[in-house]
Amino acid sequence: MTMHQGRQLTLRQMEIGQTGTVIGILGGRGLMRRLEALDIRPGKKVTKVSSTLFRGPVTLRVDNAQLAIGFGMANRIIVEVG
Repeated sequence: MTMHQGRQLTLRQMEIGQTGTVIGILGGRGLMRRLEALDIRPGKKVTKVSSTLFRGPVTLRVDNAQLAIGFGMANRIIVEVG
């Protein structure tokens, strides 16, 4: 049995309904703290619920909570899917 590594995407690039594990956040301490307050941190599983076209917010599920984050923030969260 071979271990295959999942694909790495930003949260923004994920498909709706896709689940991935947060593996990194590209940002400074302020962004890290804001995301931590939303319980988004490396090791967390997140599911993309919806997103609007262009630069609108991205809605995701973390544990049993559903929340929306801005386009720019979603672009800085790296997840591994697959």
